[in-house]
Amino acid sequence: MKKEKKIFFASDFHLGLKAGTDPSEREKRVVRWLKTIAPDASAIYLIGDIFDFWWEYKHVVPRGFTRFLGAVSEITDSGIPVHFFTGNHDMWITDYLSQECGLIIHTSPLIVNADEKSFYLAHGEGLGSNDPGYKVLLSIFRNKPLRVLYSALHPSIGMSLGHRWSLNSRLAKGIKRDFKGEDNEALIIHAKSVLKEKHIDYFIFGHRHIALQYQLKEGAEIIFLGEWMSGSSYAIWNGEYMELVIKDQP
Repeated sequence: MKKEKKIFFASDFHLGLKAGTDPSEREKRVVRWLKTIAPDASAIYLIGDIFDFWWEYKHVVPRGFTRFLGAVSEITDSGIPVHFFTGNHDMWITDYLSQECGLIIHTSPLIVNADEKSFYLAHGEGLGSNDPGYKVLLSIFRNKPLRVLYSALHPSIGMSLGHRWSLNSRLAKGIKRDFKGEDNEALIIHAKSVLKEKHIDYFIFGHRHIALQYQLKEGAEIIFLGEWMSGSSYAIWNGEYMELVIKDQP
């Protein structure tokens, strides 16, 4: 009997972050996971903040990540689609990863249909949030003229500034994130607003750094994918049901 292929979802590797676990070992752990799942995968979705900071100049790309880029290139070369969603740490991606590594890049939420089920996929930054400060910060990050000006900086300066900014994040400082409850989770509030307009079976988000499956009374299920700093968590759709796999750091 032919073994059915699966769809895999993961987020928040934060490759390159020099806080928490060793960045080199984290990258190797991600690569081992990719090579393990590839034979069973019909598609792989990487839902944002894969890199802790990525700035793509016209003729320069960030140093490092060769193991990861080689692994995903090998997977896409084999014909398995790998979808890459930009997050708030790696939204400054242009065409390098698509042209050189074969990744399918997404910069906004995506609805995918498979096995008669609908999946709403997004990293999650800013969705459902009423925080004006964060919205202003995202508007600055996404501003095209400002991005052009930043790209005018020498890569040594631009990358250094980016990594310094990243080290001020909650994750880098080791601040733990807890589930706030259905009425206070911005992404659940966003999911409920989407459900008023269309039927969705599964909402799959990154960004929150918590690994959790949550059932809404509306019938949809929320999956928070967690992060890869303290362990390894990812979701699998096997054609019938969704499984969230949570593993301790080896």
